[in-house]
Amino acid sequence: MEEFKYVGTALTNQNYIQKEIYCRLNSGNVCYNSVQNLWSSSLPSKNTKIKTYGTIILPVVLYGNETWSFTLREELRPMVFEKRVLRRIFGPQRDKVTGEWRKLPIEELNGLYFSLSIFPVIKTEE
Repeated sequence: MEEFKYVGTALTNQNYIQKEIYCRLNSGNVCYNSVQNLWSSSLPSKNTKIKTYGTIILPVVLYGNETWSFTLREELRPMVFEKRVLRRIFGPQRDKVTGEWRKLPIEELNGLYFSLSIFPVIKTEE
């Protein structure tokens, strides 16, 4: 048997962690899409959306991360996922100089999102 799931974790006979990270991010995408109405609604505050991300989506993505060992490629995947979710929460912002709408760069997102980003959280649990 080359690969199987055990207690929700994808295991391979070569112990490749890439498959598990892919499965976790895929499960995070499923959770992210299940609350799509929340992200697009203007009724809940950004704080509520951030709490939803931290309590529903993030635990799904981080399940079993204690066993993950990363290469540079695997480091980027969870961070890209997180930035996509945060950009959806905070939305585009109007540039003060030009008046045009723009995506927030990573530095501004980190300034608005006061929690640790996903990768330092993964590293502290090792």
